Amino acid sequence: MLAVRHIGVDRGEARAVTDVSLEVGAGELVAVVGGNGAGKSTTLRAISGLERVRTGTITLDGDDVTRMSPHHIVAAGVAHVAEGRRLFPAMTVRENLLMGAFNKRARHRLDTLLSEVLDRFGVLADRAGQRAGTMSGGEQQLLAIARALMSQPRLLLLDEPSLALAPKIVQQVFDVIDAIHAEGIAVLLVEQNIRHALSRADRGYVVDTGRTVHSGPGPELVDHPITQAAYLGV
Repeated sequence: MLAVRHIGVDRGEARAVTDVSLEVGAGELVAVVGGNGAGKSTTLRAISGLERVRTGTITLDGDDVTRMSPHHIVAAGVAHVAEGRRLFPAMTVRENLLMGAFNKRARHRLDTLLSEVLDRFGVLADRAGQRAGTMSGGEQQLLAIARALMSQPRLLLLDEPSLALAPKIVQQVFDVIDAIHAEGIAVLLVEQNIRHALSRADRGYVVDTGRTVHSGPGPELVDHPITQAAYLGV
């Protein structure tokens, strides 16, 4: 489905990603782990068209999307939940959800999609008229994921979904991720909580200083020395 081959990405004057490669098959949950500044988030931004790829290639179903615009990436079935959620705080929950359904495929099923998403996320249905900025961090994270689902993605990119959340809420978020994966939607997950991420991943990749340094079945990487070294920056 998704193949990232030896990409390099610059952020300002610095090379944030030097040589990252990874694959996500249809319906897979794949985790990318590593320390702060390793290039994980930049890799997701490159896949979704938000960062210019200087070297290497990104293909989706065999088609080269390396320099495709974010709008066309979404239309191809990729949704990106960025770190920090990036909601519209002054808009209501319902209005934020509708903002996720801007591609042609989703617009034709707008009412049905909204109903399905609100049925899935009961807490959002209860707060449909509430401003997003007044919700708790966990509720905002669920809203960000729900908004991405409004575009009917085949591949969901999740960047640090558990960041700054209480442990109880972290489990709720990962329960949602498990349910999305169970429905056959492919998930590419960047996450600092390596145990939560890798224990449920079909495959994991370890990124260190802008490079893919190791890969394998997710659960096998949890306590792997290379994973620990990359995470701790040693």
